[in-house]
Amino acid sequence: MATFYTLDRANERIAELDEMLTVLRTQRDELRELKIAFDASGPGDDQRRIRLRMQGLVDQMQASVARIDEWSITLRDIDTGLIDFPALVAGRQVWLCWQLGEGPIAWWHELDDGFGGRRPLIDLR
Repeated sequence: MATFYTLDRANERIAELDEMLTVLRTQRDELRELKIAFDASGPGDDQRRIRLRMQGLVDQMQASVARIDEWSITLRDIDTGLIDFPALVAGRQVWLCWQLGEGPIAWWHELDDGFGGRRPLIDLR
């Protein structure tokens, strides 16, 4: 991890990430529905139309994920909108942890811990 976030800087990203992750989740759901429709359809114009729409969604999703990655934020799960911000606290690397639907960042965990290892920010020393 080369870029580190302060709590304030990470929280400044939340509004934009909230919108982006909500759209990603909707796109993923639509992609699943289109896959079912594609599998149920026969060869022809319908499959071509569905395939083009699926490719468009994949392209849009890849662009969103690339943007998140450019910000040095780690997208852990589209379903829950779980992301981690790299942070440096007292010389120690940790993750500031947030997921879609939460308010400001209130959780963190060690680099090797996942969601189950989340702890309140007040415990971060």
